[in-house]
Amino acid sequence: MLGEIILKLRKQNGLSQEQLGEQVKVTRQTISNWELNETTPNLEQLKLLSKALNISIDELIGNKLESKVELNNNKFKNDNKEIVNNISKSNKFAVFILFLDILISIIWGIATVVCIIENMHIMAMVNLVLCSIWGIIGVIWHLKKIK
Repeated sequence: MLGEIILKLRKQNGLSQEQLGEQVKVTRQTISNWELNETTPNLEQLKLLSKALNISIDELIGNKLESKVELNNNKFKNDNKEIVNNISKSNKFAVFILFLDILISIIWGIATVVCIIENMHIMAMVNLVLCSIWGIIGVIWHLKKIK
């Protein structure tokens, strides 16, 4: 109840009923009546109370803003977990393809060197062109996956 909240916050702030009354521009008896839930403050008094007790009016009247924030944080965390899981799955595949690209490029590079050593220059040129095309396709594919 509002009275219990006012009492608790007043004590937390180290204020007497008289000191709080001065800040809210009411008597000590009015503060006592609020704390005993015999009467309730009006809107202007709620504004002054919230300022004096360093709390929002919503929290003062018992609305739990923290739970709304916690709900939003939990939703945000769950959404992030889902995104991270999806990224992990796609990253594993992307890393595998990248590894495959590198392996194929190395094999084509070795084949090109062998062709040059064996004086098969035309075949070396074909291997070099194919390796370059494969590399360009791989780079384009990976850039699209990053976006």
